Amino acid sequence: MIPVHAFKGRRVAVFGLGRTGLATIRALLAGGAEVSAWDDSEASRAAAQAQGFELEDLNRRDWGDIAALVLSPGVPLTHPKPHRMVELAHAVGAPVIGDIELFALEVLAMPAKRRPKIIGITGTNGKSTTTALIGHILRQAGRNVTVAGNIGDAVLAQEPPRPGSFFVLELSSYQIDLTQSLQCDVAILLNMTPDHIDRHGDFAGYFAAKQRLFAMQGEAGVAVIGVDDDPTRDYYSRLRMKRPDAQVLPISAGRVVSRGVYALGDQVYEALDIAPHPVLQLSRARALPGRHNAQNIAAALAAVRVLGIGSRVAAAAIESFGGLAHRQEEVGKLGGVRFINDSKATNAEAAMQALACYDPIYWIVGGRPKSGGLSALAHLYPRIAKAYLIGESEARFAKDLDRKLAYERCGDLAAATAAACRDATADGRDNAVVLLSPAAASFDQFANFEARGDAFRDLVAALEMPARGAEPGQ
Repeated sequence: MIPVHAFKGRRVAVFGLGRTGLATIRALLAGGAEVSAWDDSEASRAAAQAQGFELEDLNRRDWGDIAALVLSPGVPLTHPKPHRMVELAHAVGAPVIGDIELFALEVLAMPAKRRPKIIGITGTNGKSTTTALIGHILRQAGRNVTVAGNIGDAVLAQEPPRPGSFFVLELSSYQIDLTQSLQCDVAILLNMTPDHIDRHGDFAGYFAAKQRLFAMQGEAGVAVIGVDDDPTRDYYSRLRMKRPDAQVLPISAGRVVSRGVYALGDQVYEALDIAPHPVLQLSRARALPGRHNAQNIAAALAAVRVLGIGSRVAAAAIESFGGLAHRQEEVGKLGGVRFINDSKATNAEAAMQALACYDPIYWIVGGRPKSGGLSALAHLYPRIAKAYLIGESEARFAKDLDRKLAYERCGDLAAATAAACRDATADGRDNAVVLLSPAAASFDQFANFEARGDAFRDLVAALEMPARGAEPGQ
């Protein structure tokens, strides 16, 4: 645990009693703060009390002594309208912050020479893979590394920073919204496509939240910016006008860039201090297939090179990376059919990455839909043998696919997995893949995308090869 001393002797309101909220309470109490904690969910309150936490209804107390509100990232901050807790904090002039801000304040209070190096990763897609990959490279290079933020356990639940250590943080727009003081030594922006519009109001608001990570960096930080989409390419150009060349590094998965890292064909090239030269064959990074992972590799390589890791050490570590659960994770094989868990693909743009990697695909898709539907994936339909629709989006996605792609309305994941297995094994096509890449959120039928992916893994483990000669569906 990282004790937080910034509010010693003062009272802090904590709203949201999930994993992050409970870690925040422990850290504040350890640093000498007084805490008033609450959650709208009765189940969450009961679980917290069962662990010994004392709660106080923040709806009923006087907020005059509240020094700050630490808000769970998922609670509405501005859109569609501020949560009541946010309004109460604003009424008394208390800042509304998150656990990442508490971590940042604790780091800033340390002597400069004792502070850890901080690497922050954001963007729409690829954050988790890039975060985990950077952590893996640094560990393979013998560094003391903590990976946290929007991946793994809460940052305040980690061991306290020590000199020479590295904190690699995946940062969502929700988390950055609640942070004012985080100074990343390296900050990464991978890509930007519309997402979380309900949270930010529009794409401009969503992108503005991401850009705050770089505004907080200060003069010494390095920005690593993907330039493969129009919004990030424009942002890279604007940053170049404000910072020295050495502080803004472009990365790409398909174009040559000057003073950066890029992938072309099967090679990743580095062009940092000397002329461009190849440092890695993408085909040797077996757990990272596809163009999107080429961008993740380029970003990770640029970041660790800035931090002093040699290119050969970094390349060897990338080749040994085992991948992440729920990100194009192979969870089984039946006959000649592979089963791929890409449950993390909660929007169409994320699903696009996996759909571009396989052919033929028996595609399990659906959940709680986001804006945009499936229209962005139409160019990949020739790769898909059939789609199997699940969840709240079933009717909407059926309309999207009607007369464009064969599909079956299955309702739930178990029925879809069985149907996809039936068809893939009966068809007997080479390189067939049953792919769970839902292009939708999980919350209609599962607690989170991890639970959805775990359920798929269990369903695949229970599959049996159909009896020879059996008709499909028997």
